[in-house]
This record gives sequence, structure tokens and C-alpha cells, in this order.
Amino acid sequence: MKILSYNVNGIRAALNKGFADWLQATAPDVLCLQEIKAMAEQIDTTKFEDLGYQHHWHSAQKKGYSGVAILTKNNPLHVQEGTGIDHMDFEGRVIRADFENVSVISLYLPSGTNIDRLEYKLKFMDDFQNYIDTLKKEYPRLVICGDYNICHRAIDIHDPVRNKNVSGFLPEEREWINAFIDSGFLDSFRYLNPEPHQYSWWSYRANARNNNKGWRIDYNLVSENLKDNIRRAYLLPDAKHSDHCPVGVELEF
Repeated sequence: MKILSYNVNGIRAALNKGFADWLQATAPDVLCLQEIKAMAEQIDTTKFEDLGYQHHWHSAQKKGYSGVAILTKNNPLHVQEGTGIDHMDFEGRVIRADFENVSVISLYLPSGTNIDRLEYKLKFMDDFQNYIDTLKKEYPRLVICGDYNICHRAIDIHDPVRNKNVSGFLPEEREWINAFIDSGFLDSFRYLNPEPHQYSWWSYRANARNNNKGWRIDYNLVSENLKDNIRRAYLLPDAKHSDHCPVGVELEF
């Protein structure tokens, strides 16, 4: 099962940049999207259907904001839009598709761009941990894909010293993702790729992408009980429909 995750920073804008052609060429079995910034009825979904994909959307209540989706070539046993936690679901940040061997989540964790949003991010993180702790009792084989808006370690950010007080690399954020991983997950990319200078997001400013001054904030976290099923994990930095790039993991069952 080839799973890709991609913060598209607006699905309509990405489609105008050749996203459908990229999807046809890469052909994932499951594609998790974040920051779709659209309601389902605003999207030309025929482009996905023509490529053989079912599509499931969980948009934010606020138009043009946030939102997640899952595209899949395989019939899910069940799709769950949201978590049942109102503040998460209002912003369209979690959707899950259950398959025979695995359940796949598309997650868009908030950014902490100001003090109010940072407080909300910390609340979201705590509530999401509790949600997953409960969920994995019923669905123990999880792949949680998405934009976590956190760099885990210094190797995951181009300038850890200057960014130590910036949201996305704050000590409390890093402690949370470390504890979340330790609660029963593997960072599939780092499990197979220990090399530095590999990122999934670059600022639009100061030619950051061309200079590879980036952050690795997009992850496919895989339940430890799927460790032996992991065959590949990678980034796809040549895909340029967004300020993020896709992140992939391939599982064999």
C-alpha cells in the first residue's frame, strides 16, 4: 500500500498547477490531503474520479480555511469525518479511512502563529493525544499522516539555534511530538532515513526552497505493530504545487 500525504495549501490552486497530472504519475493507493481550503462542492472532483479515486472531504466550517481529505483507489470499510471533538471538527482537521489491514488518518495540526493560536495548538495536541489513545484500542494499526506543524529534532530544521523560540520548534511542542511518537508510533521517514537536510516545508520568503532552508513538519507516523510492514519512506521535494512537498510511506501486507 503506497500512502502519500500532502499539504496542498489550497486544492483548487494546486489543481491549477498540474496537481492532477502529478497524481496520475505518482499513483498512490491512498492520498491524504491537508489545508484544502475549500468545500467539497467547490472542487472539480471529476479529475480524481477519472483517475480511479474515491474522495472523502472534511472541510472547515469557515470557507477557504483548513480542511482535510482522503483519496483512495481501494474501497474503505468505513470513513470517519472528524473526531467527535467539536473544536477540532469545526476547523476540519481530522479524517480517517479504515481498510482491512490498516486505518489511515489525515491530520492537519494547527500552527501557533500568535499567542492565541499557540494556546489553541497546545489544547489541540493534548486532545488529539487522548483521542488517539482511545481510538487505537479499537483500531490498533494506524498510520497518522499529515502536517503536524512541529519539527521533532534539530536535524529536522535548517537553523535550530535561531528558530528555538519560534512556534513549530518550541520545547513544549517538541516534547509533545516526542511523547506522541513514544506512545506507540514510528516516524517512518526517520526510521529509514537518518540523513540531515531533508525537509517538507519551505517559506515562500528569501528563496528558501531553492536554498533548501526548510523544516520537516509533515510526517507519516506508523503504529509500532506495523514496523515490519514498512518497505519505503521518502519525501518528494520535486512536487511543487505548494510550499510543502508530499511525504510517502509504503507498507506491504
